Amino acid sequence: MRTVFWEDNRVKMIDQRLLPAEFVIAEFNSVDGVARSITEMYVRGAPAIGATGAYGMALAAQVSTASSRDDLLADLRAAKDVLDAARPTAVNLSWATRRLLEVAEQTVTDNVDDLRSALLAEAETLADEDVAINRRMGFNGAAVIPDGANLLHHCNTGALATVDFGTALGVVFACQEQGKSIHVWVDETRPRLQGARLTAWELMNAEIPMHLIADNAAGHLMRAGKVDVVIFGADRIAANGDVANKIGTYKLAVVARENGIPVYCVAPTSTVDLNLPDGDHIPIEERGDDEVIHLGDTLIAPAGVPVYNPAFDVTPHRYITGIVTEEGICYPPFTQSLKNAVNAAQEKIVENRLKRKK
Repeated sequence: MRTVFWEDNRVKMIDQRLLPAEFVIAEFNSVDGVARSITEMYVRGAPAIGATGAYGMALAAQVSTASSRDDLLADLRAAKDVLDAARPTAVNLSWATRRLLEVAEQTVTDNVDDLRSALLAEAETLADEDVAINRRMGFNGAAVIPDGANLLHHCNTGALATVDFGTALGVVFACQEQGKSIHVWVDETRPRLQGARLTAWELMNAEIPMHLIADNAAGHLMRAGKVDVVIFGADRIAANGDVANKIGTYKLAVVARENGIPVYCVAPTSTVDLNLPDGDHIPIEERGDDEVIHLGDTLIAPAGVPVYNPAFDVTPHRYITGIVTEEGICYPPFTQSLKNAVNAAQEKIVENRLKRKK
C-alpha cells in the first residue's frame, strides 16, 4: 500500500513513528493536523513529505468555507504558509504546495467546487507521478550497481520515504527485480534510528540480504574492503550539487572518498533547488533534545545535559560521484547536469497537464 493517500476526505498515512512494532494508519482532517504529521514525523522522507503537502493543500480547499474564487485562493495561500513551515529543509514540501497553488491560480473558473476538484486531482496526479518517478530512478541507479555488490545505505529511502518504491532503496529494489545478487549494510541512523526501525523492516520484508550496523561501524567496513558503493537520498540539493541529507551523510561521503568508494545520491528533480547556489544556503532544521537523550522511554544521558541536534548535514558536491534522478544520472559539472534534469522534468509535468485538459 502507499505511504500517504487520500480517502474519505481525509489525508491518511502510515504512522512511521510506531514501526516496526506497530502498523497503524493515521488520518487527518485539518491543515494544522497535516502540518503536525510532518513536524512530528508521522510521515518523513522528502518525496513523501511533498505528497503530504499536496494532499494538505487539497484538504485546505475541501474544508474551506469560501464561496468565491478569491476567498478560496486566500485560504490556500494561508494553508501553504502553515504547511511549508512544518519542516524547513526538505524543498519537496514547498515545491508541492507551490504546484498545487499554481493549479488553483491558473484554473479559469469562478466555481469554487471546480477548483476543489482540480486541486484534489492534481494532488492525486503528483502522488501517482512520484511512484513512476521512483521506479525510473531506481532502474537508472541500478545501472551503476554491479552484480554481487555490497551497498552501504544511510537513513531510510524506501517506500516509506516516498509514496511508494523509494529513492536510494528503490535502486536496491530495482537490482532485486533484475536478479542481481546484492547485500546492504544498513546504518542504524541515530538519533531517530530510521535505518534500524524502517530500512531494516523494508529490506527484511523484501527478503533482500542485509546487516544492521551501528553508525560508527561504517568506516571500518569501508577500510576493510567490504563496501562497494555508498548510496543515500536527499532532502535538498543545491544548484552546484551540494546535498543536504540526514545527519551523518557527510562523514560517510568523506570516508568513502578516502577509500576510493563511489558515492551516489538518489533523489527526484523536485529535491533540486536551483535557487540556492550551494549547500551553505540550505536551511538546516534543528530538533529537540529528547530525540538524543532518550531511546524510547529510556533516558540514556544525564538529565539536563545540553544537546545540539541538527537533523541534516551538507555533503559538498566534490564527494559525490553522481546524482541519480528520474531523468538520468547527473555527473559533474552538476550546475549544468542538474539544470538540464530539472528542465526536462518540468517539461514533462507541463506536457502531461496539457494532455489531461484535452
